[in-house]
Amino acid sequence: MNQIYTKQEYQKYVDSKSPNSHLVTNCIWAFVVGGIICIIGQFISNYFLSKGLSREITASITSSTLIFFGVLLTAFNLYDDIGKKAGAGSIVPITGFANSVASPAMEFKTEGYVLGLGAKMFTVAGPVLVYGISTSIIVGIIHYFIH
Repeated sequence: MNQIYTKQEYQKYVDSKSPNSHLVTNCIWAFVVGGIICIIGQFISNYFLSKGLSREITASITSSTLIFFGVLLTAFNLYDDIGKKAGAGSIVPITGFANSVASPAMEFKTEGYVLGLGAKMFTVAGPVLVYGISTSIIVGIIHYFIH
């Protein structure tokens, strides 16, 4: 027999079944892990700048190195563990983008190189790339006509 709940009773039931929110703890973890990733990136950047490389080349090398480490940690199934603890702190930096491309590629490689790895690699990152490229084109056109 179905029981009819009032709004207050139903809310009390939902609250009893829902997990407690750890918002403050999650924010702290995201801040700390995201900060550590940024500090590592800054160390890499400072190292290459100290070797006399230009800022443009250093920026490219730093980005490439962070992407490499993001993919490497994904390959060893460590990035998911970091992401579970750090949340957005591990997703927002460039390493998170590398993880979002590498994870589907690894998962679907058994379906073949074209339809598996090639097609599924951009399931998460594809919309981000399309939106980013489209927005940059629109902003470029607006900038061209304004100046």
